[in-house]
Amino acid sequence: MKPAYRVRLVVNALNLSTALGLLLAVTATRRSGGPRLHSAGDGLLVAGGYRPPVPVASAFTVGNVIILRGDAADLPARPRLLRHEARHSTQYAWCLGVVMIPLYLACAGVSMALCGDWASFNPFERLAGLADGGYDRRPLHPFRWGRR
Repeated sequence: MKPAYRVRLVVNALNLSTALGLLLAVTATRRSGGPRLHSAGDGLLVAGGYRPPVPVASAFTVGNVIILRGDAADLPARPRLLRHEARHSTQYAWCLGVVMIPLYLACAGVSMALCGDWASFNPFERLAGLADGGYDRRPLHPFRWGRR
């Protein structure tokens, strides 16, 4: 494992974001007896079978844990999505862990106001690679107060 990934692993363990990701994986997946975690390499874990309706994404990351709606074993066949989610894991290390969640939500709200899409103008998604995450970049829409 590269030294940068070791640092990410340790920082996300210390800032408790990986612990939160594991808690989500255990409580919100379909498997009886908890999730089946797979290693994705570079210190990342993958859990499948996420059930709650929020977030709407097919995959999301909390700390070093990638959580999927589908089967966790399918992620290696989608290397671009894996790279995108790995970048989010690194963002948790940069943003002091769970502090990233309110920052991400605020940026998603601004993006929604600017273009009607959660990702296009969200710096976290842009830095993770919009196309790698399966997002199309939408154009900026000017605010239209009182006009339809």
